[in-house]
Amino acid sequence: MAAGATIYTFTGQLADIDRGVYETIDIRVARHPSETDEFMLTRVLAYLLEFEEGISFGGGIASTDEPAVLVRDLTGALTAWIEVGAPDAARLHTGSMQAPRTVVYTHRDPAKVAAAWAGRRIHRAEEIRLLSFTPGFIDAAAATLERRNQITLSITERRAYLDLNGVAHESDVIERTAL
Repeated sequence: MAAGATIYTFTGQLADIDRGVYETIDIRVARHPSETDEFMLTRVLAYLLEFEEGISFGGGIASTDEPAVLVRDLTGALTAWIEVGAPDAARLHTGSMQAPRTVVYTHRDPAKVAAAWAGRRIHRAEEIRLLSFTPGFIDAAAATLERRNQITLSITERRAYLDLNGVAHESDVIERTAL
């Protein structure tokens, strides 16, 4: 955990009908002092939308050798490299070489995020998925964050229904390839 990090907790339910994943959520997230609420919430949503056995948060915003979220199989092998925000092309190149699946969740304009990668060397760039949300969704949900959060997230037909601390939010989960 980073020095000066603030711990946030999220307890509740995940119902990803699209993937058949139903879980009780009880996670702790260390928020680095330079991390925005929007980035942290996107990181939590990436964790939940990608939830599977072996998922964990990476070393944090300052980590150079781990993504924001990662998945390891039972042998410890990296199976998914999941970035948040607007990672640079070099980071995606590294992630795509280390894991068979690379995904980016962004709370920013996905066209601008992808434009920064254009013409850059990225291993298997055509396989990298870039996911975003309906404009305003992350900002509105981040405004309801507390240190201890009650969360219910349901996903059906690539639409996310989020109840965060008693306030309902909804968004499409918009997917495109990185390039």
